[in-house]
Amino acid sequence: MDWRVLLIGGASGSGKSALSYPTARARGAALVEVDDLVVATQAVTTPAAQPALHYWRTNSDAGLTADEVVEAQVALARALEPALAAVIENHLDTDLPLVLEGDYLLPEFCAKWGPEVRSVLVHEPEAGQLERNYLIREPSSGTQRKRAHDSAQYAAWLAAEAGRHGVPLLTARPWSTALDRLADALR
Repeated sequence: MDWRVLLIGGASGSGKSALSYPTARARGAALVEVDDLVVATQAVTTPAAQPALHYWRTNSDAGLTADEVVEAQVALARALEPALAAVIENHLDTDLPLVLEGDYLLPEFCAKWGPEVRSVLVHEPEAGQLERNYLIREPSSGTQRKRAHDSAQYAAWLAAEAGRHGVPLLTARPWSTALDRLADALR
C-alpha cells in the first residue's frame, strides 16, 4: 500500500536524514525534520510550562547515565507528540505527501496511525559506528564518544519498542542498499 505520510525515526546518527531526503525528493513530498518542530515549540513555550520540551536547552548530558539520557529523550518525544500529530493530520487533510523524520518519533506514536501513515525505524546499534557518523557529519566537534554511547542506548530502547508496537526496523548498513531496503519495508 502506498503512503501519504512517512515517519522515519531512529536515534541520532543512525542515518535518518540520508534516507529521508532522497525518499521525499523521489515522492515529491514535503520533508519536515522533527528537530525543527522542537525549535518551533520551544519558541512559543517556556521551560516552566514545558520542561520536557526545553530539557536539552536548560540541561547538559554531562553526568547523566545513558539510561537517564534515554528517559529525557522519551519525555521530550512525548511532550512533542501533539505538535507532530497536528502536522500529520494537516498533511492527511490536505492530501499533500510528507516525510517526517527525527529522533523523537517513538514507535508507540508511529504505530497509532492508519494505513496512509507508514513508519520505519532506522537502526544503528553500534556506538563505534555512531561515533564515526558524528565525526563525518560534525567534524569540528571532534570525537563524541559519550554522545554515541547514549545514542546507541536510545537505539536499543527504540528497537525494543519497535518490536513491541510492530514498527518495521531498518538496519542502517549496508548503506549501498538502504534506499532499496526502505522501499521493500514499505511494500
